[in-house]
Amino acid sequence: MAAEIHSRPQTARPVLLNKIEGHSDAVNAAVLIPKEDGVITVSEDRTIRVWLKRDSGQYWPSIYHTVSSPCSCMSYHHDSRRIFIGQDNGAVVEFLISEDFNKMNHVKTYPAHQNRVSDMVFSLESEWVVSTGHDKSVSWMCTQSGSMLGRHYFTAWASCLQYDHETQHAFVGDYSGQITLLKLEKQTYSTITTLKGHEGSIGTLWWDPVQRLLFSGASDHSVIMWDIGGRKGRTLLLQGHHERVQSIRYLQLTRQLVSCSADGGIAVWNMDTQREEAPQWLDSDSCQKCEQPFFWNIKQMWDTKTLGLRQHHCRKCGKAVCGKCSSKRSTFPIMGFEFPVRVCDACFDTIKEEDRTPLATFHEGKHNIAHMDMDPSRGLMVTCGSDRIVKIWDMTQVVGCSLATGFSPR
Repeated sequence: MAAEIHSRPQTARPVLLNKIEGHSDAVNAAVLIPKEDGVITVSEDRTIRVWLKRDSGQYWPSIYHTVSSPCSCMSYHHDSRRIFIGQDNGAVVEFLISEDFNKMNHVKTYPAHQNRVSDMVFSLESEWVVSTGHDKSVSWMCTQSGSMLGRHYFTAWASCLQYDHETQHAFVGDYSGQITLLKLEKQTYSTITTLKGHEGSIGTLWWDPVQRLLFSGASDHSVIMWDIGGRKGRTLLLQGHHERVQSIRYLQLTRQLVSCSADGGIAVWNMDTQREEAPQWLDSDSCQKCEQPFFWNIKQMWDTKTLGLRQHHCRKCGKAVCGKCSSKRSTFPIMGFEFPVRVCDACFDTIKEEDRTPLATFHEGKHNIAHMDMDPSRGLMVTCGSDRIVKIWDMTQVVGCSLATGFSPR
């Protein structure tokens, strides 16, 4: 049911330790159990499974529980051993897992949504379970009474969620590409702001409460870091993936960001370095270098008797330029461009060779990664996806040893 991988590469890359197989449908979420050789998985096949590593080195299910509807997401709180499962029918189910991880008991079922639950967070501090769903809403429910405390609707599917336990702020990403910041209270809420920067649906969010940084990954293949604590609207764009970004984790002590995409790409970004914001793209009716008209500038085309040109943008300066004036490509990692992008000829001449030094490493997970979880204290990562396979990785060669203590998975 689970194969153990013994190979040990010499280069600094993720080491595949184990593969867990046995699900009959997509695995939508997997979390590592802290201080245990164990993994909890939830799947489209309606099962919740707790896998423990045996003396043989293989993982076998110590708990195999089937629910009434496909499992879409989960939130596991290790100290209390409470686990919350989001389902395709809109319900959230709470279980209590035994100390030996061989049994779990049903606690409550919460009627959280009218459609598929997309993400959730359990807050022990407030005794709330906050969830988002495909009914275009975010809801927060009391885990003591099981009652609904509040709900807010969006114009698009609410796809992912992060929650600041101390201030009771919720960050909600949706399919329109927006991130909404809400202040949640009992029976009421207030909308603080809306973050706009992605050109595709938001697939994943991660909140670092220490530095007060929000990270978002989207279907436009990019990751954005939002400096919420700086209060200046500073954002950093990170581009290195070739498919939609579906899971991210920020390692606070080592200042590294790990992001995973649908094509199996695993990126490790060095955030402990000076980075620059990518410029806003400028609007113009003609090339801001050679002044030739773009194809919609009919008046200038008529006056100069020339054909209009297609508009492009230099990624370094943001100016609107034609293809002839931006014939060069270059990486520029300080702005987050880890693969060659269009730059104007003038900017290309200013980029030195040392400016092209990569600030991220890229690795191949070799399966669709729909969800990822990390235990930085042990340098472990687990990935899962639509291929029904769960992979456990040793990340110490990539992100370093002696990582964070006190890390608690969602």
